Parts: sequence; C-alpha cells; structure tokens
Amino acid sequence: MLRRLKVVNFAIVERMEVEFGAGFTAFTGETGAGKSILLEALGFLLGARGSASWLRSGCDRLEVEGVFDAADLPSELRERYKAGPGTFTVRRDLDAAGKTRAMIDSQSAPVAALGALGEAFADFHGQHEHQALLRPSVQLELLDRYGGLEPECSTLAEAYGRWSALSARLSASSMSEGERRRRVDLMRFQLEEIDTARPRLGEEEELDARLPRLKHADRLRTFADQVHGLLYADEDAAISRLMKAERALGELAKIDPSAARLQGELEIARLTADAVAHEVGDYRDRAAADPAALDALLCRQDALMRLKKKHGPTLAEVLATRERLAADLDGLENADARIEETRQELAETEKALAALCEKVHAKRVQAAKRLDVAVLKELKVLGMPHSRFSCSIEMEEGNWSRSGADAVEFLLSANPGEPPRPVKAVASGGELSRVMLGLKTSFAKADRTPLLVFDEVDAGIGGAVALAVGEKLASLAKGRQVFCVTHLPQVACRAQTHFHVAKEVVSGRTRVRVERLDGGRRLDTVALMLGGRAATVVSRKHAEELLENTP
Repeated sequence: MLRRLKVVNFAIVERMEVEFGAGFTAFTGETGAGKSILLEALGFLLGARGSASWLRSGCDRLEVEGVFDAADLPSELRERYKAGPGTFTVRRDLDAAGKTRAMIDSQSAPVAALGALGEAFADFHGQHEHQALLRPSVQLELLDRYGGLEPECSTLAEAYGRWSALSARLSASSMSEGERRRRVDLMRFQLEEIDTARPRLGEEEELDARLPRLKHADRLRTFADQVHGLLYADEDAAISRLMKAERALGELAKIDPSAARLQGELEIARLTADAVAHEVGDYRDRAAADPAALDALLCRQDALMRLKKKHGPTLAEVLATRERLAADLDGLENADARIEETRQELAETEKALAALCEKVHAKRVQAAKRLDVAVLKELKVLGMPHSRFSCSIEMEEGNWSRSGADAVEFLLSANPGEPPRPVKAVASGGELSRVMLGLKTSFAKADRTPLLVFDEVDAGIGGAVALAVGEKLASLAKGRQVFCVTHLPQVACRAQTHFHVAKEVVSGRTRVRVERLDGGRRLDTVALMLGGRAATVVSRKHAEELLENTP
C-alpha cells in the first residue's frame, strides 16, 4: 500500500504531501486543476521516463517521494536494500538537464529498480490506453497475461530466436560465392580493426585517471617540491624542528618520566613525516612532464572513441561485437561443411517450435473462453446488458513470430442483433472505457496487484452507468488500493477517501492545493458536481442519497 506521497516543484505543484489509506480513493476537481499531475508524479516515482518540462518554472530540481508497505517490495529488491518489516521510502529527483537520481531507503538505486517496483506494485490505466486496446498486439498481450501464459511465452520466444538464427545461418550458407566473399572481407576488416586496437574493459577509467597527472605534470612537480622542502629539505624544515622538539622532550622526560609518552608520540609523528617526505620526493622525481606520453594517451582516447562510434556505445559492446563477428565469420568460412548439420538442426528446432506454438495456442483458446465469460459478466454490470464479447484466435501454421503463430482480436457486439465485430470498428469512447474496465476487473481477480490507478476511466459515460462504474471500482478496492481521477459524482461518492484538487494563486504564483473531503465539505462538493456552477437544494438532496451508500 502507498501510505504517503510527497511532490515538490512538479509542474504547477509547489509542495504537496498526501496521506493515503486502503480501499478506493477518488480525486476530483476542475479540468486542469492538477489531478492527473499526481498520477504522473507517482508514475515517475515508479520508474516512468522523466521530462524536464515537468520542472516548475524558476526551480532547478523536482522531487517525488513515496512511503510504501515493505510487504509490497519485490523479494529481490527487499534483499538488496535490506528493507525491514514496516515501510520503506522511495525518492526520485530530476534536474533541469533531465538527469534523475533515485533512492530506496536512503540507498542509491538505478531507475530499473524503480521500474521493477512499479511493475510489481502498480497497474496504471490512463486515457491513452483506450487507443492501445485497439491494437491486436496489445490484445494478445492482455490475453496471455490473463491466462498466466508468461512462462510459456518466454519459452516460445527463446525457441523462435533459435529457429530464426538457424534460418539466417542456412540462408547465409546458400548465398552466392561473391556475396559471401564480400561479407567475409568486411567481417575480417572489422575484426582486424578491433583486434588492432586491443580494447580492454576498464581501460577508459585508467586513461581518465592518468590524464590529469600528465596534463598538469609541471604544477604537480612544483607542489611536490614545495611539500618536500617544507618537510625535509629546507633549512628550517618541519622534520628538523620535530627532531629538536623530540630531543627537548627527552630532556624533559629525564626530570619528569610522565613526559616519556609524549616523546614517543612525537617520535611516531616525526617518522611518519619523514616517510611522507621521502614518498613526496619520489613522486616529484616521477612527475616530470612527458609530452610524448600525454600525446599517446590522447591518441588512445581518440582511438577508443572512434571504435565505440563504429561498434558500440561502450567498450563492453565493442568486445561483444567482436565475439559476434568472429562467430559469424567462422560460420561463413565453414558454411559448406556445416550446411547439412545446420539443416538437420533447423528441422529439429522447427519441429519443437511448431509443437510449442500448438501448445500455447491450445492454452490461449482455453484462456479466451474464460475471458469471454468474465468480461461479458462485467459489461452487463457496467450498463451493457445486451453486449456480446469474444476473443478471436486464429492460428496460421508456419507463420511464426516471437509470440507464436496466433492472431488475436477482441470482438464486440454492443447492440442486439448486431454480429460481433472488431472492437476498433464498433466501440464508442464510452464503450471502450467500459470494455477496458471490464478487462481490468477480470485481470484484477486473476492477480493481486496492490495498487490500480485509473485516470478518467469513466470518460464518455454518465447516469446509471457511472454509478455502476463507481460500484465496480469500489469492488476492485477490496483488499487493495484503487486511485481514480474522475469528474463524475456517481463515481466519486463510492470512494472511501475523497480528495479535491484545486488551483490557487499565492503571491502571484499558481499552485495546487489538495484537500481531503469529509462530512459537509464532501457533501457540498458532490452537490456542486451534480448541480454545475452552484449547489442547489435538489443537488444536495441527490448528493445525500449518493453518499448514503458510500462504503
């Protein structure tokens, strides 16, 4: 559960801290008041890409911080960051240059760790997802998620990768002799280029460490000579003075033995200073300017930079490219000897891939039948009692991809007597909202994502349907958190917690204010949402009736 969210300098938000509880939380307010900004800030905290355009005007850094229940932290992250049994804090900053910094319980964390937390903790559904739902690839992904087919799909993708690589190898072996020779020559040239440079992992860091010493050798020698003189070489050097002080303490100790300890400590200090003086002297002797060495280092840096531009953004990528080139070159040079072996291996891999596709297809058909029943049940509750929904799956043998050989499409008939057609061809905006909510509800029953976030999922609906959507969101919130940005009073009144978001001007600057509504204040707000510009006796009475059923 998300217990607290703090947002600083995010868009028009100057500073805001909100405490959250379990169940259904609604955010209401005028269009443009900043409701969706809260959800954007939460998404940024949980690994979404940041944008410098979010930075509040006149500020050099924005900050988002959340306090979560430790039980919601993925086990891998819990072990890595030594999270305790209570809560943990996540913080992410972004500066004007677009650079971000992330922390988990005061420990630096990569953005990927926040993304892993976000995937495990929250499921975001924004308005743009209505359009995403129209894409067959997204529909296939949703079906696989509903059916719990992620392990099978992962195995299928690996099998397709092996089959694709073998097909490419066989294709390469059958290319013309001239084309093969040209490719061999190119690969040899690229390999020779990398091997001649002989890059090493960690070499760039070594060069970066040496560069300041070579560039500033004269200044380093001057400072080292100054230190050596002060400690040792000058007539009144520190070590000479320490020796004199040590002898004086020796005389003092003859009279007062308790001073012997001080003499011993001073002797240690003198010996330490003497050792430092000798090391500084050696450093001074080595710090002579070496233009040739500096020129060689700069040339090496330039060579590595050219190598990275051609073969990879990092030296690790360059070395990986070298291994791949060597393997491909070996395959081309020995293609004739390996062609029969490759054919046999390809046939075996193709057979295994076809069997996996059949297996996944059968499981998808089973999952689709369950999904049809589940979504249809939800749509009836959401004000589409005569609708028909089905998940169509067509398998084309031999037309393989990383996701198998299936084409998936959601079909919908929203009106009696109409045959089911692709959702993208028949669904209005309000119907798309309800189809997506029906899907989300069906998926929510299959998994236990701690937080579901909806940004205006109720767009395009109203009346009794809006009340049904509110009840559905409240039902989803049993045992988890649900956040919803809404303009509908029928939805807001079903929330256990109601926040009103508004803009205000303070000292000539616009900022966002978030107020938790209870009692009469909530009644007034719901009545205003019902009545338009001003609450009336009728709208207040209606608001009272709606709020009577609030959980």
